[in-house]
Amino acid sequence: MTEPRRWHRHPALRFAALITLLGVFGLLLLVAPPDLRAIPDAVDRLGPFAPVAAVGVGAALLIALVPRTLITVAWGALFGPLGGAGYTLAAAFLAALLGFAVGRWLGRDFVLLRVRGRLARLDGWFTRQSVFGVITVRLLPIGGFGLVSYGYGTTGARLLPYLVGSVIASTPSAFGYAAIGSAVVSPGSVNWFAVAPASFGLFATAVIIWRWRRSAGSSTRRSDPPARP
Repeated sequence: MTEPRRWHRHPALRFAALITLLGVFGLLLLVAPPDLRAIPDAVDRLGPFAPVAAVGVGAALLIALVPRTLITVAWGALFGPLGGAGYTLAAAFLAALLGFAVGRWLGRDFVLLRVRGRLARLDGWFTRQSVFGVITVRLLPIGGFGLVSYGYGTTGARLLPYLVGSVIASTPSAFGYAAIGSAVVSPGSVNWFAVAPASFGLFATAVIIWRWRRSAGSSTRRSDPPARP
């Protein structure tokens, strides 16, 4: 009874477990990357259960820090542009939820106890974050999908805006990369309407960068000391 209680009461131990978990996933990704060539045969054997397996396996790979682009292209090749995008988005939702839960359980208490100063203000920003804020973070090239999911769990972010923003941010690239994967195996069967959301992703990224730069410029001007007469 002593050990479980000690584990529960020591946030540093749980945070160390989170860092170790991420390190193990990163090391495995380097030394033994997943072999997606065996998936088509497994899909054929699963038959009607293949979509369920696609969502589950996709979520597990995302949690293990496998890049979402690689999974989406593979799923597009296996299930077509629309099916591949749909299964990838379902996997992204599940992986976002699981990564958030693990990060919240293992890392949140440590962050609350240790974070001070600017990091505390940053944590407060995540706590107040809206769906648009989550979309902004997801579209910035600051880390893979799984890593960002774990990181969000360690902050005070609210679950619903986080999940909604994560799915919305993943939608354009899901359709775009799934269409690319489908085109690799059957160029004549691509539904080009599936590629359309990718243009929205480019537009949204440009708007977010513009707003971020404008906000940063305004903050800099407010922080500058007034000129002396």
